[in-house]
Formats: sequence, C-alpha cells, structure tokens
Amino acid sequence: MMHSIRHIKHLNKLSEHLTKVHLSWISLSRSFFMKSDPPTTEKTGPTSTTTTSTSNKKVDVAKSQNLKERPPVPAVKENEHLVGRDFLSLKNFSADDIKQFLWTAKDLKTRMKDNGEIFQPLKGKTAALIFQKRSTRTRLSTELGIAKLGGHACFLGPDDIHLGVNESVKDTSRVLAGMADVILARVYDHENILDMANEANIPVINGLSDLLHPLQILADFMTLQEYFNYVRGVKIAWIGDGNNILHSLMYGCAKLGIDLNIATPAGYEPNPEITTEAMNIAGKSGASFNIGHDPVKAAYRADAIITDTWVSMGQEEEKQKRLKDFSGFQINRKMLKEAGGSWVFLHCLPRKQEEVTDDIFYGEESLVWAEAENRMWTVMAVMLHQLMPYTPTIPMPKYVRG
Repeated sequence: MMHSIRHIKHLNKLSEHLTKVHLSWISLSRSFFMKSDPPTTEKTGPTSTTTTSTSNKKVDVAKSQNLKERPPVPAVKENEHLVGRDFLSLKNFSADDIKQFLWTAKDLKTRMKDNGEIFQPLKGKTAALIFQKRSTRTRLSTELGIAKLGGHACFLGPDDIHLGVNESVKDTSRVLAGMADVILARVYDHENILDMANEANIPVINGLSDLLHPLQILADFMTLQEYFNYVRGVKIAWIGDGNNILHSLMYGCAKLGIDLNIATPAGYEPNPEITTEAMNIAGKSGASFNIGHDPVKAAYRADAIITDTWVSMGQEEEKQKRLKDFSGFQINRKMLKEAGGSWVFLHCLPRKQEEVTDDIFYGEESLVWAEAENRMWTVMAVMLHQLMPYTPTIPMPKYVRG
C-alpha cells in the first residue's frame, strides 16, 4: 500500500511536470515567432519546480530554459534512524523515540482494530522467537502481531533450542540472522540478549531477561495514555519486587519525566547501578523518584498502582521465603486509602491472589486486560520500526498533561 501511494504521487508529479514543460515550450515558440513580444521568463521558485523520480535528479522548468540547474534535494525518510536498531533497553532510546513507538502502536490499533483495515507492510518478513521462559502474552502478542502485519513467526521453545548448551549463543545468533529478519528472545540471563545483539546482523528484541522487560513498559505507558490522555503528569506507584519490570519502568519514567514512587521489602530493592542511571536521567527530564519500603507512603496521591508477581519463573525454591518477606505488600483498598482520587491498577500477569485482592484486580479500577492487549500493539510498533521507516496516519496523541 505504501509503495502504491508513492507511485501515485510520482505519476501526479510527472504529469504536472510534463504540462509545465509543454506550456514553457509554447511560450518560447511565441517569443521566437512574435519578435515584438519580449520573451517571458518563468519564475524558478517552488511553484515552477517539480521533481521526477527514477534517477533521483532534480528536473525543473529552469533547466528547459538553459538556466543553472538547482542542486538535488535528498529525500528524508521519517524515523529511518529506528530501522535496524536493537530493542534491548529503554535506556538506549530518547524520549521522542519512546513516544514514536507509542504513537505507532496507537496508530496500528486505530487502523486495524477500530477501522478494520488490513495493513500488511511486513509481508514476506519473518521473526525468530527464542523462549527459554514460557509466556502467554509475549508469545501471542508477537506471533499474532507480526501475522497481522503480513509477516510470519517461528517459535523456538526450551525443547527446540538449548541456548548456549548444544550450540553457543554466538553460533545460534548467526544462524538465525541468516534466515530471519528479526529476533525476539525471552531469556534468563541478560548477557544472552547482549551477546545475540552483538553477533546478529539483524534487529534483536528483548522479550524479557532477568534484568529488563522494556516491552512491558511500552504497553503500560500506552494503557495509561489511553486512560488519562497523557503520561507525563501521571504519578506512578510501584509496590512489590525490585525486579526486571521495575528496572525498565524506572528507565521509562526517567526518560519521559514521569514521577515514580517505589516501595519494596527490605532486601528486594532495585539494582543499584540501574537506580543510579535512572535517577541521573530523571534529573535531566524533571521526573521525581522516591524509593523506600513503605507501600502506603508510596501509594500516597498516586494515580497508577503497579505491581508484579512476587515469585518469578526460576525463583520457585524461594517461594516460602518470598511470601514471608512480602507480607504487608498485597495491594488492597486499605493500603490505597490515601491514593489519588481516580487511581487505576496495572499488573503484567500472571497474577496470584496474595499480590492483589480480587475486588481490585477484577474491579473497575483495573486496566490489566487493556494492558495485556496493548502488549501486541506495542511489539508490532517495535518490529515495524525496526524493519522499515513508518509514519503514523493519525495525529500524535498527547503525552504531557496540560
């Protein structure tokens, strides 16, 4: 569709150019045969200049009059700087880049869900999905998302590929890069994601690692923007484990200037290095960060309450200790009595009852189902930008309050 639109525009410009050249020839002919009339010099400004495309050279009416030809103007492709880039951490992207991903996600949702448009710009493209850790939302969102865009995904689970065991990460990455157009990996060790990105000459997406989960935060920000009509100005409270999702949330809030309160049990604080980096970024964007151990204090005047599972995959042996350590961190209405007047609740799922009470999880304040759906639209936006320049068709949503 995009190529068809460009082709139509090219034909229109070519037709306009031929018409102007024809009129210019008539004017010159008149001047030759009617010597009493002075020759007409046509303007060489924007209204008399047109560009034809196949040679990427500037051709204008001035050239037909043997005037000096203007230098060619290079074509500028919107968001071309995102093409081919790895999506490993929100730290690596500017605030404008993050907004671009969110804008494109909303654009795709509007075009394909709301308007029922079939839009398949990634026809013929393939994604290799490596999953050391199982997941409902990450797998479905990626497989269905690239299919909606016209591409195809190949899933490689723990029984299909033993990353770094039977074959090195380096060798696996190079094999996949020779066959697929993009790699999404959901792994335990963050170093595996970094090694893939270093070895593969195609874009790599961090579908989750033990350190970061940037895709989840794009979905969270998109969900908050849809509800509040902005994200900067929403006060977020994270109550729970200082884990990979919190790390990515810290980077995202710092980049976009979003205030963030954090409460974790003692001994479960976020990574110190990431905390330092995020707070340095927050100092430049104007975001306020408060980190402590009191969930009631963190929830004070908060607009969005976010938590996650207390026992992640691979931490099963720690379950009993963690349940004891997280006592008093269940999200309930008593805890949130001092929260903002119209607070909402987010959880990346799957959820356990000890983490949040049913009346909140299934209540009117819960946005978890929209949050889960937006995992698809946001990963679609990431893949689309990695594989081609793209400009949304809808106006940019509002991201700053006021």
